[in-house]
Amino acid sequence: MRNSSEPIDTIELDLPKMAWQNLFWTIFLMITFFLVNGFVHHHFTFHITFLSCLLFIVIYIVLIILHEICHLLGFILFGKVPLSSLKYGVNFKMGVAYATTTKLLSVKAMKRALLLPFWLTGVIPAAIGFMVNSNLWLFLGAWLIAGAIGDFMMYTQLQKYPENYLVKDDPHYPKLYIYINEELD
Repeated sequence: MRNSSEPIDTIELDLPKMAWQNLFWTIFLMITFFLVNGFVHHHFTFHITFLSCLLFIVIYIVLIILHEICHLLGFILFGKVPLSSLKYGVNFKMGVAYATTTKLLSVKAMKRALLLPFWLTGVIPAAIGFMVNSNLWLFLGAWLIAGAIGDFMMYTQLQKYPENYLVKDDPHYPKLYIYINEELD
């Protein structure tokens, strides 16, 4: 795909704002899921044990890793990028895991890749929690759904661009560069 050499716009996340929104949504979803689950199953129970805390931490870390792998999978499935273009890791300075591609994606493909982890690592654990009446899985789902707030913020900002425009993911920061796809314009 041919594109102009300079981006027409940049989408950059406001990390402090995102952190506050993440905290709000995590607490809100945990309380909401707990209450809805209690009404659905006709009883409210809440037990914290060392084992449940340990399980939460271990499964949460695994789900964060899977969240980023889902982005990579989205880049491949929706953006048709080669495996060699994918990068994955943890930015310890910023305290975030990341997944990126060195290739340009269409806005349409990027939006799909941004939301794939929400469904697979957020909604599915929450649904499991409701089905088996497990606060552990409900809370994991709440944390991972709220953890996708940055993905939703980027998705929302991408809505204003035509789906055929191109997106370059910044390899170091939560930032997207938007380009006009000159082949299609």
